[in-house]
Amino acid sequence: MVLTRLAEAALQRWLTARRRKPLVLRGARQVGKTTLVRRFAAAAGMPLCEVNLERHLYLDRVFESLDTGRILRELEALGDTRLDGALLFLDEVQATPRALPALRYLYEDRPDLPVVAAGSLLEFTLAEHGFSMPVGRIQYLHLGPLTFREFLAAVDPEAGDPAATDPDGPPTEAAHRRLGRRLREYLLVGGLPEAVLAYGESGSPMEVAAVHRSIASTYEDDFAKYARRTPLARLQRLFRLVPRSVGHPVTYRRLDPDARAAEVSRAIDLLVKARVCHRVSYSRCSGLPLGADAGNQASKLLFMDVGLMNHVCGLDLSDVESLDDTRLVNEGGMAEQYVGQQLVSLSGGDQPPELHYWLRHARRGNAEIDYVIAHRDWIVPIEVKAGRSGSLKSLLQFVHEKRPPVAVRFDANPPGLQTVRHAIRTATGTQEVTARVLSLPLYAVEALPRLLRAHGSMLGPPTMPPGDNLHAV
Repeated sequence: MVLTRLAEAALQRWLTARRRKPLVLRGARQVGKTTLVRRFAAAAGMPLCEVNLERHLYLDRVFESLDTGRILRELEALGDTRLDGALLFLDEVQATPRALPALRYLYEDRPDLPVVAAGSLLEFTLAEHGFSMPVGRIQYLHLGPLTFREFLAAVDPEAGDPAATDPDGPPTEAAHRRLGRRLREYLLVGGLPEAVLAYGESGSPMEVAAVHRSIASTYEDDFAKYARRTPLARLQRLFRLVPRSVGHPVTYRRLDPDARAAEVSRAIDLLVKARVCHRVSYSRCSGLPLGADAGNQASKLLFMDVGLMNHVCGLDLSDVESLDDTRLVNEGGMAEQYVGQQLVSLSGGDQPPELHYWLRHARRGNAEIDYVIAHRDWIVPIEVKAGRSGSLKSLLQFVHEKRPPVAVRFDANPPGLQTVRHAIRTATGTQEVTARVLSLPLYAVEALPRLLRAHGSMLGPPTMPPGDNLHAV
């Protein structure tokens, strides 16, 4: 069974770039960084000089010399591969932290040599040693778990491409149901490659659970190895609590009532930078960039992977399959975690992931939008519903206040693009709101960028076709 990653195309662009710099693969442990590089080198027909730095800790002193000739001779001997025409791969780079600043000199002295470094929990290493990455001399590629599209290509390639979903050509009912069933499997398995392989080869939830259990234990062991200044117990506690907090603004006291807020904040920052979790920041959504007008509302947190999240929360396949649509959206923030995880992947890997949400407190009722993204010069609100029905109240409130050209809703329905008109109650009375709503099934998050581009000409100020009903919400 082969797992094909969309990031292979990004590696190809890097390799053929005119001013290629050393590439640092960023991502949580077990997302497939090592396998990605090996597959890419094989597909490109390049010899691979691979050195696992965790197995050769003495190299830290060699890198400290910044003597690139000496460094490359050592690496060539350890990798048992001549570097001429080869791809140099430094794996587990966090184990020898002085390799990071040495990348700058490899770039300057050997610009012809393609160099890839990969590591997990790099921020833990940087915090311990007090130096920064060689900015301007390296390039980053951020890698996450397999997306649902990549998962489907591995376990059921005949099901179709969910990224091709389109309101103008909706799938048949049979295809829609098939994709929905596979999505529920993905909620359990997630996108960590080892878990996907275990499920694809055996179909056994028990084997998937064993993989998740091993990965969770590996993370806790890594915290002990690389996080010397941040208390181990706090990191392990957060690792277990963040999955249970998905979908809700988090407070430091709730996460760790015995620690000061600043201490918990530092630990969360480390986990976010190491991609163990992702921050969803509050935005007033008054303009772009969305992060420019962040308020004082608490952030929300996503976990690294929906499958591992469900494992930590104690759910298995039978639990996921037995959940009705209403409970699915509320059970541990499962649908919100899934959609957020797919949105993170849409960044393409060139930039660190950045997500926002919107919240309005009011005497007549609060309104919250799960995610808000930027597309061109638009602000696009996204609401997540696991079932086929649910109120549009928050989405319409956002449209009334911010006037976006389109609103997006992910739910269990087939795709559709429609104009809806509702009456909402405001502080000054009842007002009519007209909204253009792009409704997509949950499995089609990866179709969103293409659909926003394709329907851009249709998404000007919405007009109401005759005969639409007016509803008060």
